[in-house]
Amino acid sequence: MRIAVIGTRGVPASYSGFETCAEEVGARLVARGHDVTVYCRVPHITYLEATYRGMRLVKLPTIRSKHLDTITHSLLSSLHAFVMPYDIALFFNVGVSPVTWIPRIAGQRVVLNVDGLDWKRRKWGRFARWYIQCAERWATRFPHAVVTDSRRVQSYYRERYGTASTYIAYGAEPMTVPPGPWLRQFGLEPQRYVLFVGRLVPENCAHQLVEAFERLSTDFQCVIVGDAPYAEAYIDSLKATRDPRVIFTGYLFGVGYWELVSNAYCFVETSEVGGTHPALLEAMACGRCVVVNDTPENLETIGDAGFSYNGEVGAPSLREVLEPLLKNPSLVKEQGERARARVRSHYSWDAVTEAYEQLFFQLLQGKVGKGLRSGIETP
Repeated sequence: MRIAVIGTRGVPASYSGFETCAEEVGARLVARGHDVTVYCRVPHITYLEATYRGMRLVKLPTIRSKHLDTITHSLLSSLHAFVMPYDIALFFNVGVSPVTWIPRIAGQRVVLNVDGLDWKRRKWGRFARWYIQCAERWATRFPHAVVTDSRRVQSYYRERYGTASTYIAYGAEPMTVPPGPWLRQFGLEPQRYVLFVGRLVPENCAHQLVEAFERLSTDFQCVIVGDAPYAEAYIDSLKATRDPRVIFTGYLFGVGYWELVSNAYCFVETSEVGGTHPALLEAMACGRCVVVNDTPENLETIGDAGFSYNGEVGAPSLREVLEPLLKNPSLVKEQGERARARVRSHYSWDAVTEAYEQLFFQLLQGKVGKGLRSGIETP
């Protein structure tokens, strides 16, 4: 098959879960004998080569604006794809649904991964939220198939729009990176810090962890990995903490990222919106004990392999969960092992790739149409 990937910033992955999914699934599809092209945003992607991990890269410009960045690049990418001989156009992000009809009228089969319920994010104003909710409706009409990576989001589309979708989970691979230069750079000791990873935007609620940690009597450190464009005021409010135990690293990718995740005492996922959070799965894959905001999506991800706190209560509830955990390393180790086992059984990238490939084959064979469910799903 000839497959185009549209809607992400591109590869190599260096921003969010969409990019990681595009890279991991795209590379595995190449290994299975398919031709994969990933559309990349300039200037976000600075990689100079024309191919990466066997994927062909098409680099197109965008408008660097919170509201126009994604849709502008996706429109240009869709127009470029229109004249290309692709069999499948795989889009990521519900906000790009208005342009998914373009490759469709060229005879290509179109798949859209809608991710979570993006209109709930506090960064959006009234008009943007209206647009995203309209985009959800368009997502049920323009693509040939919709993919959801959360059972909760799958139920939402079925109940609100009467549309069946294919559930394909996000992926992760168990791994461990020994302590090394990145821990030394930030003055960290293995197993002596609590970790958060994510975009520093209000709906990801990193402030709940900072506030909870300020009220804990412990010699552990709190490490906040991440950053965000267009959220300077919120980030400044986080960094205004006077607690010297709280460390901000900025963005980390590659070896540095995996080193910090692999050697954390536990991982905290505070986000109040979204589907399956990639950083949460990756922490579980590294055998980390996890504590999550008790959204249905987070609880679905961890199953019985982790702990939760009341997100509506926020920092006080999180502190009540963290306090005993910081004093019970044997329990933390046990839960970390359960988390790794859950990733092995539910969230393999190979299984995710297999599910996408089977969905694509069914579309090309005419076995999946609008409003129909493929039946090919990850566990």
